[in-house]
Amino acid sequence: MLDEVKIYVRSGSGGDGAVAFRREKFVPRGGPAGGDGGRGGDVILKVNPKMNTLAAFQKGIHFKAAHGQRGSIKNQTGASADPLEVEVPPGTVVKDADTGVVIADLVKPDDRVVVAVGGRGGRGNQHFANSANQAPQYAEKGEPGQEHWLVLELRLIADVGIVGVPNAGKSTLLSVISNAKPKIADYPFTTLEPNLGVVTYDDRDLVVADIPGLIEGAHAGVGLGHAFLRHVQRTRVLIHLLNGDSESVLADYSQINTELALYDDKLGQRPQLVVYNKMDIPEARARWPEVEAALQARGVEPMAISGATQENVRQLVQRMFQLIDSLPPEEPAPSAEMPVYELPEETVPFTITQEGDGLFRVAGRRIERAAEMTYWDNEEAVMRFQQILETLGISTALEAAGVQPGDTVYIGDYELEWSD
Repeated sequence: MLDEVKIYVRSGSGGDGAVAFRREKFVPRGGPAGGDGGRGGDVILKVNPKMNTLAAFQKGIHFKAAHGQRGSIKNQTGASADPLEVEVPPGTVVKDADTGVVIADLVKPDDRVVVAVGGRGGRGNQHFANSANQAPQYAEKGEPGQEHWLVLELRLIADVGIVGVPNAGKSTLLSVISNAKPKIADYPFTTLEPNLGVVTYDDRDLVVADIPGLIEGAHAGVGLGHAFLRHVQRTRVLIHLLNGDSESVLADYSQINTELALYDDKLGQRPQLVVYNKMDIPEARARWPEVEAALQARGVEPMAISGATQENVRQLVQRMFQLIDSLPPEEPAPSAEMPVYELPEETVPFTITQEGDGLFRVAGRRIERAAEMTYWDNEEAVMRFQQILETLGISTALEAAGVQPGDTVYIGDYELEWSD
């Protein structure tokens, strides 16, 4: 099962604003009438309840929304682009690939999040008319779209998780209590991916996940530790399955509980049914009274079963439902508007670095965006950009840094020659 993938998303850029003037027959001095550009398309992740893995992303990991349309004459706004919706399975955690910050946890069928906001359309020349310039010959380019690399991490949504050391019989147990058909064999590490099954009892059902065997150091990522442990986090109850064929049952029990607690404090406190398996093996049956007494001394009431012969399996299912029923009801998450991933605020609005003799670079999201939205082949638009540099204090900062006429100033992808 593919349960982690890295994807690239890019929203659409806004359409460019238009430069136009009214040319009606009976309007001899028509003013500016350039329309605004349309908005670029958002990229939205939404839950598809019919999906249960991230395998669909093997076909492609790049998702780009369409751009907005250019503005037109007569103040006509260009068409906005439709959002690009990318479907993910329930239980998908969305993280920023660079920072690791969790953007969203998509669980319910109607959960959606905007992960890249479409750029706004550029303003037409109608917006730049004023008393000093009643016929502006320039407009604004559309705002560039956003782009990110994201990590999608799937955490199974199950009521009950079966945990234990490798070869404890988890897959066998899941196969006999549910409709799941996991691959089963008698050697360690048979299961390399979680399996889900539905357990039905008295017209009720629970989703049970068989979590692959945990080994020492799993909390630190040893083996596939992190990949397995994340699937336990959403479960309400754990079946801690002990391998009765092991000569160190109690040590195995302690190891698994330690790994759970070290990975997530809440996992260490999750309600458990401790179940001793493989009673069909004579050595395991002989060892059971000693193990039972030792666990009871720790305040644990274990039960013994055989997944192979189904001894006491029905009683285990009954106890599983009883334990779920004894828990307080889960509080439904409050409904909210679709969240939007906001880019982190810049602590410093811009930075200036000297990259060589007569070479300076200005960096900052706001000024780089303004550069992207400027028509550099239009003198009026260039003068407006110069005003932006002065308003933001960048011109003064460049002069303080030693910029001279004729020096080169880089802003984003643009190379400018400094002049007085």
